[in-house]
Amino acid sequence: MNFKPDELKAFLEQKVILYNTESYIDSDPIQIPHRFSQKEDIEIAAFLTATITWGQRKSIIKNATFLMDLLENSPYDFVMNASKSDLQNVRQFVHRTFNGLDCEYFIYSLRNIYNKHIGLENVFASGYAIENSVFSSLKYFREIFLEIEHEKRVAKHISDVSSNSAAKRLNMLLRWLVRSDDCGVDFGIWKSIPMSALMMPLDVHVGDVGRALGLLNRKQNDWKALEELMVVLRTFDALDPVKYDYALFGIGVFENKKQIDFL
Repeated sequence: MNFKPDELKAFLEQKVILYNTESYIDSDPIQIPHRFSQKEDIEIAAFLTATITWGQRKSIIKNATFLMDLLENSPYDFVMNASKSDLQNVRQFVHRTFNGLDCEYFIYSLRNIYNKHIGLENVFASGYAIENSVFSSLKYFREIFLEIEHEKRVAKHISDVSSNSAAKRLNMLLRWLVRSDDCGVDFGIWKSIPMSALMMPLDVHVGDVGRALGLLNRKQNDWKALEELMVVLRTFDALDPVKYDYALFGIGVFENKKQIDFL
């Protein structure tokens, strides 16, 4: 790859413009929270959808739609008011290793967060304030989310940045809810965390394309790799570095990654 830094930035900016459009919503799991208008519905739908965002995108969207149906397409009301029999119904849900018992715990934990911690945004914001970092935000969120009694297996579904996890799904959630622009994909409804602090949702597509473009050297897709990637992306746009998720992910999913070697 022979891009100069300014050429690479221009290349990525073009890809952001290409993929950061409303048409992107129809092919992405972000379409699930876009079905709602109330803040709490959006953030709960986003959180639960992000939680199961691994595997084939069609399967993710299908199962997230089914989950919203189980929540009677009123996620906040269901979280706060569902009866034991309603919650029993949720036990039929399954997405890969995330099963109905996990889902039931997630509902109880969300209820605890809205009853005792003001809500999802407040928990993430309180964690961010500890060190003014997304790392402290995600670390604190995990502690709060798991503070009520739970089976050991549940914990694996909430990424642990203290163990060097890249926390792809939680960082994607923050991109969805914090990032704001005029393109209509991300929501920008959380104002308590700055966009400049956001971290890339680092998955296999973003990692592979980042390495092909010379943005990333570390082989593992972990938190250290994420920090390495963000150092470079913040030189391109310090205020909105995660917009390049559209470029890297878009190339990885919608284009032939091998063509990058010939640019």
